[in-house]
Amino acid sequence: MNTQNATEFTSNAEKFQSAEQLWFWFLYSKSVRNGFAQNHNVATRRVCEILDVETLITKLYLSGKLTDAQLAVMKKFGDRRRAPHQYIWAENRAAALWRSAMDVIDSAAKQMGWID
Repeated sequence: MNTQNATEFTSNAEKFQSAEQLWFWFLYSKSVRNGFAQNHNVATRRVCEILDVETLITKLYLSGKLTDAQLAVMKKFGDRRRAPHQYIWAENRAAALWRSAMDVIDSAAKQMGWID
């Protein structure tokens, strides 16, 4: 992709509103790619690709910014398609891990220009 096409792609692409939206989009897009879900939102063009998000998460983990516990909560509640609730006693610890993980991802994704 040449520079003009890359600029055109990102200028027409929609940014994410939050790290949670980015995370849920990533999981949904992976399931569509793997044939586990149908793509109902073909027209929405995003500022990054699935591999970009996967690479970012991997880098954050390898640098120690995301922990095993945070990734486990992200996977568990990502599969449930919802964030853990801090006011549900059984999800209180998971909610704290989720929030701290989303803060890390939010900061990194903003630096990448993926979140407004």
